[in-house]
Amino acid sequence: MDYSEKISHQVAAIPRSGIRDFFELVQGRDDVISLGVGEPDFATPWHIREAAIYSLEKGYTSYTSNLGMPSLRKAISGYVEDFFKVGYDADSEVLVTVGVSEAIDLALRALLNPGDEVVFHTPCYVSYLPSIALAYGVPVEVPTTVEDNFALKADMLEAAITPKTRVLMLNFPTNPTGAVMPVDELEKIAELCVKHDLIVLSDEIYCELSYSDDEHVSITTMPGMRERTILLHGFSKAFAMTGFRLGYACAPSPLIEAMMKIHQYAMLCAPITSQAAALEALENGEAAMLEMKESYHQRRDFVVGRLNEMGIDCHSPGGAFYVFPDIRKFGLSSQEFAMRLLEAEDVAAVPGNAFGDAGEGFLRCCYATSFEELKTAMNRIERFIGTL
Repeated sequence: MDYSEKISHQVAAIPRSGIRDFFELVQGRDDVISLGVGEPDFATPWHIREAAIYSLEKGYTSYTSNLGMPSLRKAISGYVEDFFKVGYDADSEVLVTVGVSEAIDLALRALLNPGDEVVFHTPCYVSYLPSIALAYGVPVEVPTTVEDNFALKADMLEAAITPKTRVLMLNFPTNPTGAVMPVDELEKIAELCVKHDLIVLSDEIYCELSYSDDEHVSITTMPGMRERTILLHGFSKAFAMTGFRLGYACAPSPLIEAMMKIHQYAMLCAPITSQAAALEALENGEAAMLEMKESYHQRRDFVVGRLNEMGIDCHSPGGAFYVFPDIRKFGLSSQEFAMRLLEAEDVAAVPGNAFGDAGEGFLRCCYATSFEELKTAMNRIERFIGTL
Protein backbone atom coordinates (compact mmCIF):
# COMPACT_ATOMS: atom_id res chain seq x y z
CA MET A 1 0.00 0.00 0.00
CA ASP A 2 1.20 3.49 -0.83
CA TYR A 3 0.67 5.20 2.52
CA SER A 4 1.79 8.54 1.13
CA GLU A 5 -1.59 8.74 -0.58
CA LYS A 6 -3.38 8.03 2.70
CA ILE A 7 -1.78 10.72 4.85
CA SER A 8 -3.14 14.25 5.01
CA HIS A 9 -1.20 16.63 2.79
CA GLN A 10 -1.18 19.11 5.67
CA VAL A 11 0.55 16.60 7.96
CA ALA A 12 2.88 15.25 5.29
CA ALA A 13 4.24 18.76 4.71
CA ILE A 14 5.17 19.23 8.38
CA PRO A 15 8.87 18.50 9.08
CA ARG A 16 9.99 16.43 12.04
CA SER A 17 11.35 18.36 15.01
CA GLY A 18 14.97 19.31 14.47
CA ILE A 19 15.57 18.79 18.20
CA ARG A 20 14.27 15.22 18.17
CA ASP A 21 16.06 14.31 14.96
CA PHE A 22 19.35 15.48 16.42
CA PHE A 23 18.91 13.70 19.73
CA GLU A 24 18.05 10.39 18.16
CA LEU A 25 21.74 10.40 17.22
CA VAL A 26 22.64 10.67 20.92
CA GLN A 27 20.65 7.65 22.05
CA GLY A 28 22.83 4.77 23.20
CA ARG A 29 26.07 6.75 23.25
CA ASP A 30 28.06 6.58 26.45
CA ASP A 31 29.69 9.62 28.06
CA VAL A 32 27.61 12.16 26.15
CA ILE A 33 26.87 15.36 28.04
CA SER A 34 23.56 16.67 26.81
CA LEU A 35 22.99 20.41 26.68
CA GLY A 36 19.99 19.81 24.51
CA VAL A 37 16.60 18.96 25.91
CA GLY A 38 14.90 21.98 27.49
CA GLU A 39 14.01 20.38 30.78
CA PRO A 40 14.94 21.11 34.40
CA ASP A 41 17.46 18.70 35.86
CA PHE A 42 15.68 18.91 39.21
CA ALA A 43 13.13 16.30 40.23
CA THR A 44 9.73 17.79 40.95
CA PRO A 45 9.85 19.00 44.59
CA TRP A 46 8.82 16.26 47.00
CA HIS A 47 5.77 18.01 48.45
CA ILE A 48 4.33 18.34 44.92
CA ARG A 49 4.96 14.67 44.15
CA GLU A 50 3.45 13.77 47.51
CA ALA A 51 0.27 15.69 46.63
CA ALA A 52 -0.03 13.61 43.47
CA ILE A 53 0.49 10.39 45.43
CA TYR A 54 -1.99 11.42 48.09
CA SER A 55 -4.63 12.22 45.47
CA LEU A 56 -4.32 8.65 44.19
CA GLU A 57 -4.49 7.21 47.69
CA LYS A 58 -7.68 9.20 48.26
CA GLY A 59 -9.16 7.70 45.09
CA TYR A 60 -9.19 10.90 43.04
CA THR A 61 -9.11 9.12 39.69
CA SER A 62 -12.17 10.54 37.92
CA TYR A 63 -12.71 13.08 35.17
CA THR A 64 -12.80 16.72 36.19
CA SER A 65 -14.72 19.60 34.66
CA ASN A 66 -13.65 20.23 31.07
CA LEU A 67 -12.22 23.53 32.26
CA GLY A 68 -10.28 21.89 35.10
CA MET A 69 -10.78 21.43 38.85
CA PRO A 70 -12.56 24.51 40.28
CA SER A 71 -10.05 24.66 43.15
CA LEU A 72 -7.12 24.70 40.71
CA ARG A 73 -8.73 27.33 38.49
CA LYS A 74 -9.30 29.51 41.55
CA ALA A 75 -5.63 29.08 42.55
CA ILE A 76 -4.49 29.89 39.00
CA SER A 77 -6.62 33.03 38.99
CA GLY A 78 -5.07 34.15 42.28
CA TYR A 79 -1.53 33.33 41.16
CA VAL A 80 -1.94 35.19 37.86
CA GLU A 81 -3.35 38.23 39.62
CA ASP A 82 -0.43 38.27 42.08
CA PHE A 83 2.33 37.58 39.55
CA PHE A 84 1.07 39.15 36.31
CA LYS A 85 -1.06 41.91 37.86
CA VAL A 86 -4.12 41.02 35.80
CA GLY A 87 -7.34 39.42 37.00
CA TYR A 88 -9.34 36.56 35.43
CA ASP A 89 -12.60 34.98 36.52
CA ALA A 90 -11.86 31.43 37.68
CA ASP A 91 -15.23 30.13 36.48
CA SER A 92 -15.18 31.39 32.90
CA GLU A 93 -11.75 32.79 31.96
CA VAL A 94 -9.34 29.98 32.93
CA LEU A 95 -8.84 26.69 31.05
CA VAL A 96 -6.53 23.92 32.33
CA THR A 97 -4.81 22.09 29.46
CA VAL A 98 -2.44 19.22 28.77
CA GLY A 99 0.66 21.37 28.80
CA VAL A 100 1.05 24.75 27.13
CA SER A 101 1.47 22.87 23.85
CA GLU A 102 -2.19 21.87 23.89
CA ALA A 103 -3.21 25.41 24.82
CA ILE A 104 -1.34 26.77 21.78
CA ASP A 105 -3.02 24.24 19.51
CA LEU A 106 -6.47 24.99 20.95
CA ALA A 107 -6.00 28.75 20.61
CA LEU A 108 -4.83 28.60 17.00
CA ARG A 109 -7.61 26.23 15.95
CA ALA A 110 -10.17 28.38 17.75
CA LEU A 111 -8.99 31.61 16.12
CA LEU A 112 -7.87 30.82 12.58
CA ASN A 113 -9.73 30.43 9.32
CA PRO A 114 -7.83 28.92 6.37
CA GLY A 115 -5.39 31.47 4.98
CA ASP A 116 -5.25 33.71 8.04
CA GLU A 117 -1.72 34.88 8.81
CA VAL A 118 0.06 34.45 12.14
CA VAL A 119 3.18 36.52 12.82
CA PHE A 120 5.79 35.25 15.26
CA HIS A 121 9.38 36.06 16.11
CA THR A 122 12.29 33.75 15.32
CA PRO A 123 14.40 32.00 16.48
CA CYS A 124 11.47 30.38 18.27
CA TYR A 125 10.29 27.16 19.85
CA VAL A 126 10.10 24.42 17.24
CA SER A 127 6.35 23.79 17.53
CA TYR A 128 5.11 27.27 16.61
CA LEU A 129 5.33 27.07 12.82
CA PRO A 130 3.91 23.51 12.57
CA SER A 131 1.09 24.39 14.99
CA ILE A 132 0.09 27.32 12.78
CA ALA A 133 0.22 25.20 9.63
CA LEU A 134 -1.81 22.39 11.21
CA ALA A 135 -4.50 24.95 12.06
CA TYR A 136 -4.54 25.95 8.36
CA GLY A 137 -2.95 29.29 9.10
CA VAL A 138 -0.09 30.95 7.22
CA PRO A 139 3.10 31.34 9.30
CA VAL A 140 4.91 34.68 8.93
CA GLU A 141 8.34 34.84 10.56
CA VAL A 142 9.81 38.05 11.95
CA PRO A 143 13.54 37.59 12.57
CA THR A 144 15.29 38.91 15.65
CA THR A 145 19.02 39.51 15.95
CA VAL A 146 21.75 39.11 18.50
CA GLU A 147 22.48 42.84 18.13
CA ASP A 148 19.05 43.48 19.69
CA ASN A 149 19.54 40.67 22.24
CA PHE A 150 16.92 38.74 20.23
CA ALA A 151 14.10 41.06 21.34
CA LEU A 152 11.28 41.66 18.85
CA LYS A 153 11.38 45.13 17.31
CA ALA A 154 8.07 46.90 16.73
CA ASP A 155 9.14 48.26 13.34
CA MET A 156 10.06 44.77 12.13
CA LEU A 157 6.72 43.46 13.33
CA GLU A 158 4.74 46.24 11.63
CA ALA A 159 6.49 45.55 8.33
CA ALA A 160 5.23 41.95 8.47
CA ILE A 161 1.58 42.81 9.20
CA THR A 162 -0.87 42.59 6.28
CA PRO A 163 -4.68 42.75 6.00
CA LYS A 164 -4.64 38.95 6.44
CA THR A 165 -2.78 39.06 9.75
CA ARG A 166 -5.00 37.76 12.55
CA VAL A 167 -2.71 36.63 15.38
CA LEU A 168 0.63 37.56 16.94
CA MET A 169 2.51 34.89 18.90
CA LEU A 170 4.94 36.03 21.59
CA ASN A 171 7.27 34.01 23.80
CA PHE A 172 9.33 36.00 26.31
CA PRO A 173 11.55 34.91 27.96
CA THR A 174 12.22 33.00 24.77
CA ASN A 175 13.20 29.45 23.94
CA PRO A 176 15.88 29.13 22.47
CA THR A 177 17.61 32.48 23.06
CA GLY A 178 16.61 33.39 26.62
CA ALA A 179 15.62 36.83 25.32
CA VAL A 180 13.38 39.17 27.30
CA MET A 181 11.45 42.17 26.00
CA PRO A 182 12.30 45.75 26.99
CA VAL A 183 9.11 47.27 28.36
CA ASP A 184 9.22 50.30 26.05
CA GLU A 185 9.39 48.05 22.99
CA LEU A 186 6.59 45.84 24.33
CA GLU A 187 4.42 48.94 24.72
CA LYS A 188 4.98 49.81 21.04
CA ILE A 189 4.01 46.26 20.06
CA ALA A 190 0.85 46.50 22.18
CA GLU A 191 -0.09 49.70 20.33
CA LEU A 192 0.39 47.89 17.01
CA CYS A 193 -1.87 45.06 18.15
CA VAL A 194 -4.64 47.51 19.01
CA LYS A 195 -4.11 49.45 15.79
CA HIS A 196 -4.31 46.32 13.61
CA ASP A 197 -6.92 44.53 15.75
CA LEU A 198 -4.73 41.47 16.42
CA ILE A 199 -5.24 38.69 18.94
CA VAL A 200 -2.05 37.88 20.87
CA LEU A 201 -0.98 34.46 22.11
CA SER A 202 1.52 35.27 24.86
CA ASP A 203 3.44 32.14 25.88
CA GLU A 204 5.04 33.09 29.19
CA ILE A 205 6.05 29.62 30.41
CA TYR A 206 9.52 30.88 31.44
CA CYS A 207 8.39 34.09 33.12
CA GLU A 208 9.36 33.07 36.67
CA LEU A 209 12.86 32.36 35.37
CA SER A 210 13.75 36.00 34.65
CA TYR A 211 17.06 37.17 36.10
CA SER A 212 16.62 40.93 36.02
CA ASP A 213 15.90 42.85 39.21
CA ASP A 214 12.88 44.27 37.39
CA GLU A 215 9.56 42.44 37.64
CA HIS A 216 8.35 40.48 34.62
CA VAL A 217 5.88 42.54 32.60
CA SER A 218 3.22 40.81 30.50
CA ILE A 219 1.72 42.44 27.41
CA THR A 220 -1.66 41.50 28.93
CA THR A 221 -1.35 44.38 31.40
CA MET A 222 -0.95 47.09 28.75
CA PRO A 223 -3.79 49.36 27.59
CA GLY A 224 -6.30 47.56 25.39
CA MET A 225 -4.51 44.20 25.64
CA ARG A 226 -6.39 42.14 28.20
CA GLU A 227 -9.38 41.90 25.85
CA ARG A 228 -7.21 40.68 22.95
CA THR A 229 -4.64 38.45 24.66
CA ILE A 230 -4.61 34.76 25.51
CA LEU A 231 -2.09 34.34 28.34
CA LEU A 232 -0.45 30.91 28.19
CA HIS A 233 1.38 29.50 31.16
CA GLY A 234 2.05 26.25 32.99
CA PHE A 235 4.05 24.27 35.50
CA SER A 236 6.77 22.49 33.50
CA LYS A 237 9.67 24.92 33.77
CA ALA A 238 9.47 26.93 37.00
CA PHE A 239 8.16 24.03 39.10
CA ALA A 240 10.13 21.25 37.31
CA MET A 241 6.93 19.41 36.36
CA THR A 242 7.53 18.56 32.69
CA GLY A 243 6.18 15.01 32.96
CA PHE A 244 2.94 16.13 34.59
CA ARG A 245 1.96 17.80 31.28
CA LEU A 246 -0.12 20.61 32.71
CA GLY A 247 -0.65 24.13 31.44
CA TYR A 248 -3.38 26.73 31.33
CA ALA A 249 -4.84 29.57 29.33
CA CYS A 250 -6.35 32.78 30.68
CA ALA A 251 -8.44 34.98 28.40
CA PRO A 252 -11.84 36.66 28.01
CA SER A 253 -14.63 34.11 28.34
CA PRO A 254 -15.65 34.00 24.62
CA LEU A 255 -12.09 32.95 23.71
CA ILE A 256 -11.89 30.39 26.52
CA GLU A 257 -15.28 29.00 25.50
CA ALA A 258 -14.09 28.55 21.90
CA MET A 259 -10.93 26.77 23.07
CA MET A 260 -12.91 24.61 25.48
CA LYS A 261 -15.14 23.36 22.65
CA ILE A 262 -12.11 21.76 21.01
CA HIS A 263 -10.56 20.64 24.30
CA GLN A 264 -13.72 18.81 25.45
CA TYR A 265 -13.78 16.65 22.32
CA ALA A 266 -10.02 16.14 21.96
CA MET A 267 -8.87 15.74 25.59
CA LEU A 268 -12.02 16.03 27.71
CA CYS A 269 -9.92 17.25 30.64
CA ALA A 270 -6.37 17.33 31.93
CA PRO A 271 -5.38 14.41 34.25
CA ILE A 272 -6.76 14.86 37.75
CA THR A 273 -3.52 13.62 39.36
CA SER A 274 -1.53 16.32 37.60
CA GLN A 275 -4.10 18.92 38.58
CA ALA A 276 -3.79 17.93 42.25
CA ALA A 277 -0.01 18.30 42.01
CA ALA A 278 -0.35 21.69 40.30
CA LEU A 279 -2.63 22.95 43.05
CA GLU A 280 0.06 22.10 45.62
CA ALA A 281 2.70 23.82 43.46
CA LEU A 282 0.72 27.06 43.39
CA GLU A 283 -0.12 26.98 47.08
CA ASN A 284 3.25 25.94 48.52
CA GLY A 285 5.84 25.78 45.72
CA GLU A 286 7.36 29.28 45.72
CA ALA A 287 10.34 28.52 47.99
CA ALA A 288 11.50 25.54 45.92
CA MET A 289 10.94 27.47 42.71
CA LEU A 290 13.11 30.34 43.89
CA GLU A 291 15.89 27.94 44.91
CA MET A 292 15.88 26.38 41.45
CA LYS A 293 15.85 29.82 39.83
CA GLU A 294 18.91 30.92 41.81
CA SER A 295 20.75 27.78 40.73
CA TYR A 296 19.92 28.46 37.07
CA HIS A 297 21.08 32.06 37.51
CA GLN A 298 24.48 30.90 38.78
CA ARG A 299 24.82 28.38 35.97
CA ARG A 300 23.91 31.01 33.37
CA ASP A 301 26.65 33.31 34.62
CA PHE A 302 29.17 30.48 34.60
CA VAL A 303 28.35 29.25 31.09
CA VAL A 304 28.20 32.72 29.52
CA GLY A 305 31.48 33.62 31.19
CA ARG A 306 33.27 30.46 30.04
CA LEU A 307 32.01 30.72 26.45
CA ASN A 308 33.16 34.32 26.15
CA GLU A 309 36.51 33.52 27.78
CA MET A 310 37.21 30.82 25.18
CA GLY A 311 36.37 33.18 22.30
CA ILE A 312 32.78 32.21 21.52
CA ASP A 313 30.57 35.30 21.48
CA CYS A 314 27.58 34.73 23.74
CA HIS A 315 25.10 37.36 24.93
CA SER A 316 23.81 37.01 28.49
CA PRO A 317 20.17 35.86 28.27
CA GLY A 318 17.65 37.59 30.50
CA GLY A 319 15.60 34.51 31.26
CA ALA A 320 14.79 30.82 30.75
CA PHE A 321 17.69 28.33 30.94
CA TYR A 322 19.34 28.52 27.52
CA VAL A 323 22.32 30.27 26.01
CA PHE A 324 22.52 30.88 22.26
CA PRO A 325 26.20 31.37 21.40
CA ASP A 326 27.28 32.80 18.05
CA ILE A 327 29.46 30.30 16.16
CA ARG A 328 29.57 32.05 12.78
CA LYS A 329 33.24 32.96 13.10
CA PHE A 330 34.22 29.28 12.83
CA GLY A 331 32.98 28.95 9.26
CA LEU A 332 30.69 25.99 9.91
CA SER A 333 26.94 25.75 9.65
CA SER A 334 25.04 25.19 12.88
CA GLN A 335 24.39 21.58 11.88
CA GLU A 336 28.05 20.94 11.02
CA PHE A 337 29.30 22.51 14.24
CA ALA A 338 26.87 20.52 16.39
CA MET A 339 27.63 17.22 14.64
CA ARG A 340 31.40 17.68 14.83
CA LEU A 341 31.20 18.69 18.48
CA LEU A 342 29.18 15.57 19.22
CA GLU A 343 31.53 13.28 17.32
CA ALA A 344 34.74 14.82 18.65
CA GLU A 345 33.87 15.61 22.27
CA ASP A 346 30.58 13.87 23.15
CA VAL A 347 28.78 17.14 23.86
CA ALA A 348 25.27 17.43 22.46
CA ALA A 349 23.78 20.84 21.69
CA VAL A 350 21.02 21.80 19.27
CA PRO A 351 21.82 23.48 15.93
CA GLY A 352 20.35 26.96 15.89
CA ASN A 353 18.60 26.43 12.55
CA ALA A 354 16.26 23.95 14.28
CA PHE A 355 14.51 27.10 15.58
CA GLY A 356 14.13 28.82 12.21
CA ASP A 357 16.38 30.39 9.62
CA ALA A 358 17.22 33.26 11.99
CA GLY A 359 18.96 30.72 14.23
CA GLU A 360 21.51 29.69 11.63
CA GLY A 361 25.04 30.37 12.87
CA PHE A 362 24.08 29.79 16.50
CA LEU A 363 23.85 26.87 18.90
CA ARG A 364 21.31 26.29 21.67
CA CYS A 365 22.82 25.03 24.91
CA CYS A 366 20.57 24.27 27.85
CA TYR A 367 22.29 24.89 31.18
CA ALA A 368 19.67 23.05 33.25
CA THR A 369 22.19 20.35 34.09
CA SER A 370 24.64 19.89 36.95
CA PHE A 371 27.56 22.24 37.54
CA GLU A 372 30.01 19.36 37.21
CA GLU A 373 28.66 18.40 33.80
CA LEU A 374 28.61 22.03 32.70
CA LYS A 375 32.27 22.42 33.69
CA THR A 376 33.21 19.30 31.75
CA ALA A 377 31.15 20.36 28.76
CA MET A 378 32.76 23.81 28.65
CA ASN A 379 36.23 22.26 28.79
CA ARG A 380 35.34 19.92 25.95
CA ILE A 381 33.92 22.75 23.83
CA GLU A 382 37.07 24.79 24.39
CA ARG A 383 39.20 21.84 23.33
CA PHE A 384 37.00 21.33 20.25
CA ILE A 385 37.21 24.93 19.00
CA GLY A 386 40.94 24.76 19.44
CA THR A 387 40.98 22.25 16.57
CA LEU A 388 39.04 24.47 14.16
